Amino acid sequence: MGEKVMVEKMTPKVSVILASYNHEEFVEKSVRSVMEQKGVDFELIVVDDGSKDRSPEILKRLSDEFGFTYVHRPNKGVMETLKEALSLATGRYVCSFSSDDIMPPDRLKKQSDFLDEHPDAAICFGQIIPFYKDDEIGTEMDERYLRSAPQVTFEESFLGKKALHGCAEMFVREKILAIGGYDMRYAFEDYPLYLKILYNYGPQPVSKDFVCCYYREHGDNMHVNHEKIYGEILRVLSENYSSHPLYKQAVRAWKANWFSAEAAQSKLGALRLIPKVISLSPRFWLRLPKLFIPRKLLKY
Repeated sequence: MGEKVMVEKMTPKVSVILASYNHEEFVEKSVRSVMEQKGVDFELIVVDDGSKDRSPEILKRLSDEFGFTYVHRPNKGVMETLKEALSLATGRYVCSFSSDDIMPPDRLKKQSDFLDEHPDAAICFGQIIPFYKDDEIGTEMDERYLRSAPQVTFEESFLGKKALHGCAEMFVREKILAIGGYDMRYAFEDYPLYLKILYNYGPQPVSKDFVCCYYREHGDNMHVNHEKIYGEILRVLSENYSSHPLYKQAVRAWKANWFSAEAAQSKLGALRLIPKVISLSPRFWLRLPKLFIPRKLLKY
């Protein structure tokens, strides 16, 4: 049996949807960082996806303290969890957040103000700062996402030229629902949704002026599973955009990106990957020397 704690209140400007799963060590700090946001009316919706650790009891205690909407039910997977959380959202704007990350002060106000100033946008992005331990949050924004400012086009995202981070988003709820919301066919939510937004609504803004997330780097992050991530990206391309004029170029580009990421993590893994990703694309051959560069000198 699941447990649901619903809270009646006025319609907020922003809905924060947080999918929780087995993050008992981190989830309280994540939730408190959201509830400490000021300057904008918001709601927090937490759906715990059948955690086997102490997350449910921690979240129940926090929901009693703060009065946010909390759902605990059997495990269904991250996509079903986000879909459920989004269905409960009532705000004009929505941002998803992770139960192991920390939200910087005033993120919700700064990002919602930005969307107010860009009424044609369907979504906007800020920046992230990676960290490894709670007391070692840095000050340097991740360069990959800084390079995406001031905007990203469909072609740039399709070809893997500009990166967008899932914890730096805030979107207009009605505009995303109008194009079908999350695509439940895939193992992760962000890239399929972003491509769909860019394809339907055109270029979308990326700001350098605010940080949206202190992003916790650890071994459980999905992005370290390169085979799963890049395999799914290639499936997104083939199942939705195979007739696009840039499709073949996009496939070569993402295979080169896959090789680059693997080379930064495991030289042997990258060597084994070559038969699957090799192409005549200059993008691949420019990344081949990564096999011979020490990992500590490489950037992702």
